[in-house]
Amino acid sequence: MTLPSDPNILVSLINMKLRDGGYESLSDACLSLDIDEQQLVKRLSEAGFEYNAATMQFR
Repeated sequence: MTLPSDPNILVSLINMKLRDGGYESLSDACLSLDIDEQQLVKRLSEAGFEYNAATMQFR
């Protein structure tokens, strides 16, 4: 999956996939969507977003 370069669009897309995709975890979603989890977390962290495993979303 090609990820958007804009971090706000990226976080919206990832949160939508996590919410609607029926995934068990961020790792499960990244594996299914062929996304490098560490790179995703790093990019969103640099933009000020942190992943919350309890709610399965970036904020």
